[in-house]
Amino acid sequence: MALNAQIQKDSVFVEKMRSEVGRVVVGQPQMLEGILIGLLTGGHILLEGVPGLAKTLTISTIARTIDLHFQRLQFTPDLLPSDLIGTMIYNQNTGDFQVKKGPIFANIVLADEINRAPAKVQSALLEAMAEKQVTIGENTFPLDKPFLVMATQNPLEQEGTYALPEAQMDRFMFKIIVEYPSRDDELEILNRLHEDKVHEVQKVISKQELMKAKEVVNMIFVDEKLKNYIVDLVMATRRPKDFGLGQLQDLIAFGCSPRATISMVRAAKGHAFINGRGYISVEDIKAVAYLVFRHRIGLTYEAEAEDMTSDSIISEILNTIEVPV
Repeated sequence: MALNAQIQKDSVFVEKMRSEVGRVVVGQPQMLEGILIGLLTGGHILLEGVPGLAKTLTISTIARTIDLHFQRLQFTPDLLPSDLIGTMIYNQNTGDFQVKKGPIFANIVLADEINRAPAKVQSALLEAMAEKQVTIGENTFPLDKPFLVMATQNPLEQEGTYALPEAQMDRFMFKIIVEYPSRDDELEILNRLHEDKVHEVQKVISKQELMKAKEVVNMIFVDEKLKNYIVDLVMATRRPKDFGLGQLQDLIAFGCSPRATISMVRAAKGHAFINGRGYISVEDIKAVAYLVFRHRIGLTYEAEAEDMTSDSIISEILNTIEVPV
């Protein structure tokens, strides 16, 4: 009961943030919820959608509601690792090399069109995402807490893009598919065209308050039955036959890593927090399952030939694995 009361108190900022973002961005509640959970759990997020769906606008607007250091970086084919992490500069006065830190030294880094940067840049970003540190020359620098990478990519345009390696995809807690707005939202976008004023977004939470909220999220209770349920879901992506899902055996090239198990628990806790609860439920798990699993399941050529997607495989797993009572 005490934890529930604490969560009710510390989660007040969630509705305030939704309200502030809603003044600028129309609709997209699932994208906003996913980013919120990422902020509360320290999980990196990949947003995938066609151009014009407010991916970049949503991330930058959310960043303005928090008292954190935000950096936006446009990824391009000619981007160098030094453009991201920084470099060593020779000082003629002292005769020494000095470190000039790059834009990665921020709390929230927006990697716009992440799949346009070459492999060396992705490798530099991978160290920051995985180790929360950056190496420049012979020096290693820890990144400030919290550190969060929010990346966007366009699934349609493939010319001049580089597919993200599986190791890097696994570092993203969520892959959020950004859909087209509804008819009502599209109409609201048109209605707002006539507004001349620029909405000033108010800060609703400080860095210290966010770090405190993250500590509360960590305290959320996970029942042993739900831990076993999460493990069963992950294991079903690796050995579907063992769970009565033999029809998926030839469709899955590789299943989810242990990082998916950890991400599932963290994400379910974040979902419970924004819904004002001190414990996770099956509904929390199912709400984040697609976000956590979809980029961690490799499809075989047979699956692609049958137009199967990772989402359809996740759906079959969720419908088959027995829910704990």
